[in-house]
Amino acid sequence: MFKRMTLLWSVVRGDARRLWFALRHPAAPAWLKVGTGLLILYVVSPIDLIPDVVPFFGVVDDLVVVPLAIRWMLQRLPPHIATDLRR
Repeated sequence: MFKRMTLLWSVVRGDARRLWFALRHPAAPAWLKVGTGLLILYVVSPIDLIPDVVPFFGVVDDLVVVPLAIRWMLQRLPPHIATDLRR
C-alpha cells in the first residue's frame, strides 16, 4: 500500500510541475487557467462529489479526481506547449 501511495505521489507531483510550467508558458490557453482555477476551487471547497465527512471515501474521491483532472488538462494542451514541456 505504501509503495502505491509513493508511486501515486510521484506521478501527481510530476504532473503538477508540468501543469505549473504550462500555466507559466506565454502561449498558455485561457481554458487551462480557468480549469486550473476550478480544480483548486474544487480542492478547497466544502462541496465535493462525496462529502469529506464520510470516512475514507470523502478523501479518496479527492485523491482520484484531482490527478485525473490534471492529467486530462495536460493531454489537451496545444502541441507546441506540450513539446516545450518535454524539454
